[in-house]
Amino acid sequence: MKKILLSALLAPFFISCSIEKANYEIVKNDLRAPAYPLVTIDPYTSAWSMSDNLYDSPVCHWTGKSFPFVGVIKVDGVSYRFMGTEDKEMIPVVPTSLQGDWSGRYTTERPKGDWTSENFNDSSWKVDKGAFGTMEYEPTAKTQWGTKNIWVRRSVNIERDLDDYPVYLEFSNDDDAVFYINGVKVHSTGSTCYKNKQIKLSEEAKSALKPGLNIIAAECVNPVGNGLLDFGLLIPKDLKTSFAQTAVQTSVDVQATQTHYSFNCGNVDLKLSFAAPLFLEDLSLVSRPVNYITYNVTSLDGKEHDIDIYFEASPRWALDQPHQPSVSNVYEQDGLIFIKSGSKEQNILAKSGDDLRIDWGYFYLVGDKKNTIYNIGNTDALRQSFADGTFAQTSASGEGNMANMALVRDYGKVKEVADKIMIGYDDIYSIQYFNTNLRPYWNKKGDKKIESEFLAAFRDYDKLISRCYAFDKELIEEAANVGGKEYAELCALAYRQSIAAHKLVEAPNGDLLWLSKENNSNGCINTVDLTYPSAPLFLIYNPDLMKGMMNGIFYYSESGKHQKPFAAHDLGTYPLANGQVYGGDMPVEESGNMLIVAAAIAAVEGNADYAAKHWDVLTTWTDYLVEKGLDPENQLCTDDFAGHFAHNANLSIKAILGIASYGRLAEMLGKNDIAKHYMAKAREMAGEWEKMANDGDHYKLTFDKSGTWSQKYNLVWDKILKLGIFNPQIAETEVAYYLNKMNVYGLPLDSRETYTKTDWVMWTAALSNDQSTFRKFITPMYKFMNETIDRVPMSDWVFTDKPNYRGFKARSVVGGYYMRMLENRLLGKTKDNN
Repeated sequence: MKKILLSALLAPFFISCSIEKANYEIVKNDLRAPAYPLVTIDPYTSAWSMSDNLYDSPVCHWTGKSFPFVGVIKVDGVSYRFMGTEDKEMIPVVPTSLQGDWSGRYTTERPKGDWTSENFNDSSWKVDKGAFGTMEYEPTAKTQWGTKNIWVRRSVNIERDLDDYPVYLEFSNDDDAVFYINGVKVHSTGSTCYKNKQIKLSEEAKSALKPGLNIIAAECVNPVGNGLLDFGLLIPKDLKTSFAQTAVQTSVDVQATQTHYSFNCGNVDLKLSFAAPLFLEDLSLVSRPVNYITYNVTSLDGKEHDIDIYFEASPRWALDQPHQPSVSNVYEQDGLIFIKSGSKEQNILAKSGDDLRIDWGYFYLVGDKKNTIYNIGNTDALRQSFADGTFAQTSASGEGNMANMALVRDYGKVKEVADKIMIGYDDIYSIQYFNTNLRPYWNKKGDKKIESEFLAAFRDYDKLISRCYAFDKELIEEAANVGGKEYAELCALAYRQSIAAHKLVEAPNGDLLWLSKENNSNGCINTVDLTYPSAPLFLIYNPDLMKGMMNGIFYYSESGKHQKPFAAHDLGTYPLANGQVYGGDMPVEESGNMLIVAAAIAAVEGNADYAAKHWDVLTTWTDYLVEKGLDPENQLCTDDFAGHFAHNANLSIKAILGIASYGRLAEMLGKNDIAKHYMAKAREMAGEWEKMANDGDHYKLTFDKSGTWSQKYNLVWDKILKLGIFNPQIAETEVAYYLNKMNVYGLPLDSRETYTKTDWVMWTAALSNDQSTFRKFITPMYKFMNETIDRVPMSDWVFTDKPNYRGFKARSVVGGYYMRMLENRLLGKTKDNN
């Protein structure tokens, strides 16, 4: 009965899509994504469209740096740009720290008077090199800034006339920053942090500039964590374009493994799909570093049309910074054309950090030799030659600004075309694991070549695309069944984002390692408090990957490299996993995380064999929680952006459920006396917790502060693992209280701020026992994603009272959105869709 009802309800969202002359059912996703996933391989090869129309913005890496990738279809000699923008080379008028040395006057004491004006006397201010920031964590910082506030003035000489050029402010800020030119306010970041962000100055702001001496000033606030302030001005090198006319986008649809676009291009329709066959049960596919770009061209008037399709990629896909020397070349193998690009230096695993892109290994653009013409050269020359019909194979290699890669598929006069190209990356070595360099999982023994992976992908195409369509439909149907249409659409958007924030390798001892990168935070690798929130997705689809997120942490302790009686926070800074780098331990947080997830693996697999392998260290961590977990000392939790605080009631829940998880594991292993002891201890602590946290109609944020509240999202494991530790009325009371604390974009994290964490909202929503209540939490979050003005890969740290994200983007923790689906899998509760 439920299945029939679901089909009837979803029927209006079915559409047909013709790819390779096959018809596939799609459950249409109506969410206007903050950013659309295009290429999703790993944290480095990750490309997104950050606008409604694919041609309205450049294709970008998740960090926001441009990964220039342009697509143009020529129909009967008329060019229609359908992907990317004709980005021009930018040249600095006023350099940032990445573009040249600069110095500024600064103070950390609030200045008096109009400190932004040209006439302000700043002679008493200090002088030093920019950028200003936390030098331990920010590699671009040249001058240490460790206070809460900083004010900076740069005196710059503008030597050229800028009247005919758009001017861009480029800046990095952590946190709130405001910028001024000659006393005129030109931009405010709000509470959002950026790295090397570029914004076009308005005409009013631009008019504040003048030939000769100018003052560019900025102020920045850093309430907690790292600080950074850097800024400069850029202009395009030239203004000439070749593809001014765009296609007309008619639809976009994000599915779990694919993003579909449709365009009108004069007398033809173009359907374009980006596919990543990330089926988590198949590790060879998860590791294969190849994505598909599929296109289908159909005549609208029944006549044949002359069709050429142009794809152009920049070497910047294989560079950290645009100015790095690069080399590109073309070769043919197995009937495929391989266009390859990489840095000249090839310093493998030489860099680590957050706002970095890979600059070793090689990027590939690959197509069938049939109907293919290629060239390598200067961007302007490549584009103009295609536009005017003179594109020819004149160069098979190039360096620097002559290394852009173009591939043209020439189909002649046709009524319909269905074809594909492939895009991929061979990083050679992926991870350094305790000083041993590890190859990617697909080539873990070093006996394979990237060409064989592309050839396999080419041959597997029909089979894999069929699987993509089937999986996408099944996932969105299942999610809609347990959480409603809006929930399903958020889960579909989260799927590739979460997976692509990891890298799959094999440790020297044979352990599987599924290592996360803490994107847009501090760049840590294998952070335990990212493992924990992302767990539901991987518990559902492959618990071996869940183990792959834990194996390194277990090894770190069991090898004696980490000698503390609690779990580590991380294994290093991506891609170097040589030991914890995070400055502040999270002893209760990480130990509780590891214990709970170990119990969740046992629940999914029906046995505790994995926990048995690590029993001694799990015991050590559990005993630590027994001693320290009920009333946590002053320390960080996973919500470390809010700073240290003691007596954290939600953290205490995690400790108690960590102890109970150990008891459950002991029970499953036949260790009955141990199980009884620790389950009894957890229930005893839960009773004390209820007395300490009770604040009448809700439960406190901290035990010592009445009138406070917080989301008790950790409670969800008591329900899902059926531990029976806490009084069920606690969750019911909390859920009822939360419903009165909602803002337009959802439930705040706690009583201190209006921001929230979307992964935790999903877990809090899962505390509800009926569909109607669950959706009251989901609908505002869906509204935020649909309306936010910050076009970044889905953020998990957002404001609930305005359409802005607070920080964080493209992170793995959105795997936590699958908590309701995990609940359904473990408890067997199918929710009706009313």
